[in-house]
Amino acid sequence: MASFTLQGIPVSRGIAIGRAHLLRPAALDVKHYLVAQELVEAEVLRLQNAIAQVHVELQAIWADLPQDAPTELGAFLDVHALILSDPMVSEAPLDIIRTRHYNAEWALVTQVDELSAQFDEIEDDYLRERKADIQQVAERVLKVLTGSSSQVPSSDGIDERTANMVVVARDISPADMMQFRDVAFTGFVTDEGGQNSHTAIVSRSLGIPAVVGMGNASQLIEQDDWLIIDSDAGVVIVAPPTMVLEQYRERQAQLLKQRKKLSKLKKTPAVTQDGVEITLLANIELPGDATPALEAGASGVGLFRSEFLFMERSGEQHQLPSEEEQFDAYRKAVLGMKGRPVTIRTLDVGADKPLEAAEHNILNPALGLRAIRYCLAEPQLFLTQLRAILRASAFGPVKILIPMMAHGFEIEQTLQLIAQAKKELTAEKKEFDVGIPVGAMIEIPAAALALPMFVKKLDFLSIGTNDLIQYTLAIDRADHEVAHLYDDLHPAILQLLQIIVSTAEKAGVPLSICGGMAGDLRLTRLLVGMGFRELSMPAALLPEIKQAILNTRFDTLQPYVKKILRSYDSAVIQETLSNMEALGKTLH
Repeated sequence: MASFTLQGIPVSRGIAIGRAHLLRPAALDVKHYLVAQELVEAEVLRLQNAIAQVHVELQAIWADLPQDAPTELGAFLDVHALILSDPMVSEAPLDIIRTRHYNAEWALVTQVDELSAQFDEIEDDYLRERKADIQQVAERVLKVLTGSSSQVPSSDGIDERTANMVVVARDISPADMMQFRDVAFTGFVTDEGGQNSHTAIVSRSLGIPAVVGMGNASQLIEQDDWLIIDSDAGVVIVAPPTMVLEQYRERQAQLLKQRKKLSKLKKTPAVTQDGVEITLLANIELPGDATPALEAGASGVGLFRSEFLFMERSGEQHQLPSEEEQFDAYRKAVLGMKGRPVTIRTLDVGADKPLEAAEHNILNPALGLRAIRYCLAEPQLFLTQLRAILRASAFGPVKILIPMMAHGFEIEQTLQLIAQAKKELTAEKKEFDVGIPVGAMIEIPAAALALPMFVKKLDFLSIGTNDLIQYTLAIDRADHEVAHLYDDLHPAILQLLQIIVSTAEKAGVPLSICGGMAGDLRLTRLLVGMGFRELSMPAALLPEIKQAILNTRFDTLQPYVKKILRSYDSAVIQETLSNMEALGKTLH
């Protein structure tokens, strides 16, 4: 067949070469029919039995998890089990069968479509992509109802056709991923998903190349097609010519050799050749991410996104995670980092179910009641989280990071609530770090321009570049129609970063950068040259960033940085950045 290339979203690094294995969805088009009144309860029972069978399947997969399985997989399986037990999934479809007389498959799909539509309204990227959890759970139930299978090949008698398998699917659930643990698979390609989908998170954790958000790849790729995944470029080459295949095999071998070499830098401090020390931290989503962060050589956690605990918990207060549940998760992350600092960002959501009440009816969630605004509007929810974080601080160094700060009163109210949480815990004789550092995420231009207001009252600052870019350039980064306007090298962005660095340095307040820019290898020397001394990123990116720092002289960067900050011409900025990178290679 003729070779062709597909473009998607790169979510991990590296090159994979293998044969396509198509993982067919259970039921893209389920049967729709009405059930007679006398058969309604039998149809209800059929769905209940299917749900019960999936519970058993998930428990069996969980019990069979190998010791070396990524901790994320266990956590995701727990989430799927919770979703399966949620009345919105386990009971609401039964009501649809009883009231509308829909067949079981139709009732389940109807309810899931309604829940998915609610998730589409969520502004937060991570939480919005959690709708995939609900769809994947529903798909497992549909597989039982329809008698279809996931078509995973047996591990027995692996030959060239199953070795180095590239899984191609509309989407891949963590439970399905576990079915590949005994099969040689080398990469993932999915039609759906984004930077925070399960496929993305697990592939980064495993260090397996993956490209997601490819639209219709599973329809265009055929079973057993040879595939090349270039997950650095977000490209999948289908049926590559022999010459292209050989070129990529050579690149793959070089990357493997380079990765082995980089792994030896684990315990090497990130210091430039002229003695400037840089602290490299890890971003994590789950408590179990602490272990791979340590293995990658992280000096601590610069951003623990606490949103994962609130997944599929929107709505009534009783659905939210308890203080004990949160405390247990935070403590696990703290203990997992073995004495290295863990920065926990407080709940950063907006526009999820609680905001759909009439008093919170908003047109643009990005500019609405989200992050700290939402937490201050729900003080009991916020106080519960603060108590849990404070209690976890008794087990190791913890910092509290507050997202989306912009106003002085937000700082005051937050500090008052932290003081209240401390007072309550003291009265209850529960231990915590009395001097726990409190910081703000700088992700709104107003905060960057009014930074003196922050440095007087807070202990540290952390820049969230993703939102800072979104708000400065007035683009919704979740809107694909304006995605091309997202520019981390826009002169306005660089000027704001410089203002923040200078102000923090003069005030003697620690500053880190934890957005996407921090893990972008092409920007490492620019950030170091601008004065950043703490970078936080996904753990898998740490070794390459460290190597770049080791091959850098801070004093040689200054002329390039000054030229970039003085320029308002995109071509000049790009050229100067390239010259700076070329200089780094000469020091290698």
